[in-house]
Amino acid sequence: MGSGQSWRRPARRGRPVRTGLLFGGLGMGVCLVGVAGLALWNVQVVMQASGPVRDTADGFFREVSVGEVDKAYERLCADTRRRWSAVGFDSWLRTPPLVSGYDITDVSIQTRGGRPRATVTVRVVRDGGAAETRPVPVVQENGQWRVCGDPF
Repeated sequence: MGSGQSWRRPARRGRPVRTGLLFGGLGMGVCLVGVAGLALWNVQVVMQASGPVRDTADGFFREVSVGEVDKAYERLCADTRRRWSAVGFDSWLRTPPLVSGYDITDVSIQTRGGRPRATVTVRVVRDGGAAETRPVPVVQENGQWRVCGDPF
């Protein structure tokens, strides 16, 4: 009697398509989780910022409408303060028709280059009842929101 042939398990055929699809799906899942996390972070930044942005614009226009020009000047961004001296800003605001009231109608915040920027839409009421709607840019400087550009 001879020696019997030892039993061997048949070689299993590789499944390269299934393996590729599995790794591709895992890679896609990781990317989607990353994108979702980034989107959540952006939403969080925007949602946390809308209150302070509104407060900054509200404080600025409240101070302008009651004549506290020095306090309003301190709420301006550095770029605007370089363009306007405190005396020039004061005389500009005291030129008729004066601002007698305001109403904030919209706050819009977006991020550009990872830096949040905001635009506050304000309905400015002047002496005599004339009103105009103005977009007011608000930027973040040193952790504080500041009115920037030409608010009037």
